[in-house]
This record gives sequence, C-alpha cells and structure tokens, in this order.
Amino acid sequence: MQRIRLRYTKRGRLRFTSHRDFQRAFERALRRAEVPMAYSAGFTPHPKVSYANAAPTGTGSEAEYLEIALTEARDPEKLRLLLDESLPAGLDVVDAVEARISGLADRLTASVWELRLDGVDPAEAARAVSAFNTAEAVEVQRMTKNGVRTFDARPAVVHLETHSDPADRPTDQPCAILRLVVRHVTPAVRPDDVLSGLRAVADLAPPVPAAVTRLAQGLLDEETGTVTDPLAPDREAATARPTADSAAAAKASA
Repeated sequence: MQRIRLRYTKRGRLRFTSHRDFQRAFERALRRAEVPMAYSAGFTPHPKVSYANAAPTGTGSEAEYLEIALTEARDPEKLRLLLDESLPAGLDVVDAVEARISGLADRLTASVWELRLDGVDPAEAARAVSAFNTAEAVEVQRMTKNGVRTFDARPAVVHLETHSDPADRPTDQPCAILRLVVRHVTPAVRPDDVLSGLRAVADLAPPVPAAVTRLAQGLLDEETGTVTDPLAPDREAATARPTADSAAAAKASA
C-alpha cells in the first residue's frame, strides 16, 4: 500500500465550501481520475482518506492537507495533476509527496492567517494590535453546543502584526491587513476569536466581515516563530533513501 500526502487550496467562492462538501467533491475526483484507492472493510466501504485540521467554512486557505492510501504505486506529481484537473477551480491540488515518515497530523501545530479588514483604518488596526500584544490575557466568548464558553485567546497567538502591501488595496477605501501565527491548542483559537479579542481590548469593530485566509500551517519553530512546511520531512526522506540504497548496493557488490 502506498500513501500520498496532498496540499490543496480553497480559493475565491470555494471558501464557502464546507468540509463535508469538499469530501464529496474529492471522492468524485478520485473516481474520475481512476485513482486505485484502498478501501475500508465492513458493510459500507469508503476510500481511505485522512483529513487533517480543515479550515472553518467561509475562510480561504492555501494550506489544507490530506492523505490517501493506494493499492498500486503512482507517481505523486502525475497523481496531483489528475486530481487537480478533476476538481473545480478554487479547490486546487498544489503539492503531493509520498508519505515516508509517519505523523502528518503531529506536524500541524500552528497556522499563519491573513485577515483583511475592509473599512478599517490601518492606524486604528495598529493600535488595536498593540493593545492585544501587550495584554496579559484576552478573554473571549464562543457559543458551543453546551452553551457559551469563555476562554483566554492570548496564549495561543504567537505573533500578530499589521501588514502593508499596496497590491492588497485596489481601491481608495481604508483597509487594514493583519497577519497572525496561532498555535493549534484546545480549545482551538480561530481568527474570529482573535477579532473578538481585538474588539474586547481596543473596541476594534470592522464594518463588514473580515476576509480570512490561511496562508500556511505546519510545525511551529519556537525560536523564530515561523511555521515550517509539513511535507518537507517526506521530501528529505525520499532524497536520502536512494543514497542509502546506492551505498548498500555498493557494499554488497564489494
């Protein structure tokens, strides 16, 4: 059995696709691309697909991950192209590697998010960010199936700053761009929780809903505060294996 790990995106209007909707679309793409999927046992077999930490409905993403199990070996890049062609534009498969090291989910410890706040002056956003960063605790509330839950969102936020890029402001209307790195903790701290925190500490209230995009997710480097590529260990293992096999062959022939 071969395992392939894929990175895919949710762009444009497809950001409103729920995780269940994506599952159905992806399984159709697997059949359309004639991928030799491994199936579970039992009365209702289903393709062996493992999804990892999907983004909330309504948020865009450049870094969603899943793993599939195959009954026959396939070239990861050729498989990526076939699946990408079989999915609607916006749900794009952008990377594929063969799983060489276990524990993909364990490498997804943090996310990088971008929040576009249309109608918010960048200077006002900068003041709110400063208040959030200097606060010892930022209590927010979230409605759950068991009622309202209050928790501290501050410890999960590794980095929060305003981001300025003229390309992100196609109009003359005010627009603030925030970039943040958030640890994956329990309970999960989501971008809307950070916005609630900015409202709590600085009364920042965007006039329209924020446009939220996950730019990356992976293993958090505690020293630098950056998020690393979770597929990199598999690529490195694939590169090292041919070298090891060549060395073993040379030793055997000697």
